[in-house]
Amino acid sequence: VQILLKLWRNGFSLDDGELRSYSDPTNAQFLESVKRGEIPVELQRLVHGGQVNLDMEDHQEQEYVKPRLRFKAFSGEGQKLGSLTPEIVSTPSSPEEEEKSILNAPVLIDDSMPATKIQIRLADGSRLIQRFNQTHRIKDVRDFIIQSRPAFATTDFVLVTTFPNKELTDESLTLQEADILNTVILQQLK
Repeated sequence: VQILLKLWRNGFSLDDGELRSYSDPTNAQFLESVKRGEIPVELQRLVHGGQVNLDMEDHQEQEYVKPRLRFKAFSGEGQKLGSLTPEIVSTPSSPEEEEKSILNAPVLIDDSMPATKIQIRLADGSRLIQRFNQTHRIKDVRDFIIQSRPAFATTDFVLVTTFPNKELTDESLTLQEADILNTVILQQLK
């Protein structure tokens, strides 16, 4: 850990922090440790036994001036809000998993028509990814689940969109009409 100790006329500061008075007993003990060439207890706790590089600057002819905050540009990752149905952002566990679910697909695709991929997160924790034509109906998605996982044939379940959660009750709607192109659908048991 790299730490900068600045000595001022009226106290000292660490890494452009607040002014610490020389008259405070804790601060005096801190400076005594530094003078003896030891790592102060406060810094030992900070680095958990790691290495400390303590640089010092002498500003004892000057009064402490609080440093201006430096502008630090946002370096995080943004998230887009407001989409009615999110796009698929996760990837299958492996390319083989995606191919397997498409190869075993009981869904007939008309390659001359627009197509979409739907990821279905099943109630048992597994998932299916399937290509559908945009004109396929929600009922076709339900049938695909049952044909892919026959255990669900006798189970009562509903299909739900991800955020915002909306139950897909009208199974006669096309995928395009239901506005679920390239999305994730959740299977929920009743």
